[in-house]
Amino acid sequence: MKIEIWSDIACPWCYIGKARFDKALAEYEHADAVEVSWRSFQLQPDAPRENPVLTASHLAEKYGVGLSEAHEMMARASQVAADEGLEFHLDKALAANTFDAHRLVHFAAGKGELGKEMMTRLMRAYQSEGANVADHETLLKLAVEVGLDGTEVSQMLGSDAFAAEVRADFARGRAFGVSGVPFFVIDERHGISGAQPSELFLRALRQLGPQPQPTAG
Repeated sequence: MKIEIWSDIACPWCYIGKARFDKALAEYEHADAVEVSWRSFQLQPDAPRENPVLTASHLAEKYGVGLSEAHEMMARASQVAADEGLEFHLDKALAANTFDAHRLVHFAAGKGELGKEMMTRLMRAYQSEGANVADHETLLKLAVEVGLDGTEVSQMLGSDAFAAEVRADFARGRAFGVSGVPFFVIDERHGISGAQPSELFLRALRQLGPQPQPTAG
């Protein structure tokens, strides 16, 4: 069973959706038969790589609201996150470009389970720690934390490695009609949009995954 998850590191609902999906997967009887692939998506592809503004300012400009309303939007997301065991500090979040961070996730995915760990660490850095995820020194630090080789990561970030893979994810997402994230595609046929409750993810896994074989009568 193959599950592709389109998400952006800068998306609080993607982090919430990941937590809910992980909970469902932990309860799923055939979790060992599930292959999860993280697919890149950018909510703000023109976000700056240097000197990013606070996410609150970006939201206020994007939706044409005041800063107080933007903080209220973030507070609602933070409360939902807290219900899932996540601690957000979105008042510190920086609306930085995530392209290189997505390249780093692809690099880590080539090292086995480190792809998932890298995505998780980047989401926490953005949503909870106010980290600039466009900054290469920050990305290097986070990569080493999850167990990646610092020299290899520095070389990768200093090149255009995995840029083609990130853009291929963008194109694949468009082919599936992905216009917002998180978006989950199961076996290239079934789509689930949004940070749905864990119970919905679990029902989908059980309905679409391996089925018990009928016993011979």
